[in-house]
Amino acid sequence: MNSRHLDRGKEVFEVEIEAIREVMNRLDESFDRAVDWLMESLASRNKIVVVGVGKSGNIGNKIVATLNSTGSTAVGLNAGDALHGDLGIISDGDIVMVLSYSGETDELNQLIPAIRRFSVKIISMCCSRNTTLGTHSDLVLEVKVPKEACPFNLAPTSSTTAMLVTGDALAMAVLQARGFRKEDYARFHPSGAIGRALLMKVRDIMRTGDQWASALESATVKEALILMTKARTGSICILNETGKLAGVFTDGDLRRHLMQDTAILEKKLHEVMTPKPIVIGEDALAVEAVKAFDITHIDDLVVVNGQNEPVGLVESQDLPKMKVL
Repeated sequence: MNSRHLDRGKEVFEVEIEAIREVMNRLDESFDRAVDWLMESLASRNKIVVVGVGKSGNIGNKIVATLNSTGSTAVGLNAGDALHGDLGIISDGDIVMVLSYSGETDELNQLIPAIRRFSVKIISMCCSRNTTLGTHSDLVLEVKVPKEACPFNLAPTSSTTAMLVTGDALAMAVLQARGFRKEDYARFHPSGAIGRALLMKVRDIMRTGDQWASALESATVKEALILMTKARTGSICILNETGKLAGVFTDGDLRRHLMQDTAILEKKLHEVMTPKPIVIGEDALAVEAVKAFDITHIDDLVVVNGQNEPVGLVESQDLPKMKVL
């Protein structure tokens, strides 16, 4: 097998990893100031405007998407369009983030004086503070890389990766500083798997009505099995006389007891049940149920209300159908 393509692929990885490492080692107090400025602008209900051209513009769009998905309002602005009317997207108080590795892109350098008419701060990502873009920016994040992964050192590869990672670092630092939570993240992803997993409550996925079974602890195992069969479930919640949860009985319990007692069907549930079973509240997040299954290795989870009364059941086999996993 000829591995020259694989070798070349790994070589590109190594070049870009080394580039990212060098940019990381060059980070300084400018990064802290950038995060502070972004925080101040967002706190004033302003936004982050990301400007770029060509490949840098594409990276800018990804940075915008990451910022928006983590609760930091951002918009992308194409430099060419901005020169022909789209500058109206900028408002006083915004942060304008300009991406140009060379720092000498004509469209961007023409645009900077027009941006300066607004009361905004300009943060640039370029190879040096001494470029035209760098000298006309309020703050520069240097993303200088040793070389591109391109064999001719021409196609933007390592440099665009460095910009992307720097943008991710800014977004994550702002996320943490703002106290952004998993629940907040889910609000911006309501239709995806992340949103479902983070927003759904146990009450949204539990079995209710005739899909789960319950019986008093004075009932027999035979009676319990009939109820479990009707509900098509592998367990039954056992109640005391006040309607509180007393225990649980499962198919597994039945098999274990059968090996020792063939008269198990006539036993009372309180004699064979598992007392004090693991439970979860109906208002808990669905991800907490997933975690409970992972930790305890049980198949069924009793759902209780605030009075410790069983109100439903979550079966592990139901989770994929609910698209929680």
